[in-house]
Amino acid sequence: MLKNTCFVNRLIAHMRFINFEKKLKKFDIFNLNDIRKIEVKFDLRRLNEWMGKGYIRKIRRGHYIFSDLAINEQALFLISNTIYSPSYISLEMAFSFYGLIPESVYEITSVTSKKTNRFKSDIAVFTYKHIKPELMFGYKLENYNNRRYLMSEMEKALLDYLYLMPGIKNKKDFEGLRFNAAEFKAKADMDKLKRYLHTFHCKALSARVNAFVEYIKDA
Repeated sequence: MLKNTCFVNRLIAHMRFINFEKKLKKFDIFNLNDIRKIEVKFDLRRLNEWMGKGYIRKIRRGHYIFSDLAINEQALFLISNTIYSPSYISLEMAFSFYGLIPESVYEITSVTSKKTNRFKSDIAVFTYKHIKPELMFGYKLENYNNRRYLMSEMEKALLDYLYLMPGIKNKKDFEGLRFNAAEFKAKADMDKLKRYLHTFHCKALSARVNAFVEYIKDA
């Protein structure tokens, strides 16, 4: 009788998770607000129980994914946007996305109008660099799995990087980036780069960008 009762309880608990998963499966990542929308009185202790059983994984406090989620680059971009918003993918990760640097990037790098932050999970490390709210532009929507994530435009990724890395300013520094000059010259919109640069209202940045453009021309 006791064995039967335990079996029934385990079955009920598993069915409870199946029902929960069915309602939230459309999300690649979900948070406590999403959970409350489907079950107002949800018992948060279940999350620890389901993590212990390997059903779900925590990305950061209050944000979770189902353990069977296919983890690829685009899923990581979507997760990055979601766990710290507003933000968009930029800097080294955007360079890699556009084929501008040869190295693999092991952190998902973004910029945000919030404070600089970093979250380490068992699927990736997510880093965020602060920029002024008025500089949160120059990104586009990319589609993935019926969802959308924000990716910096190529030109804005370069400006974000040079703005946040003032030590990168001469030919030697640029050579250290191992930038794909041919790819940049073929795809970058130089008029857009100039327009976006003007929005920064920063003479020092303008000088570094102009030096970089001259370097690219000769590379």
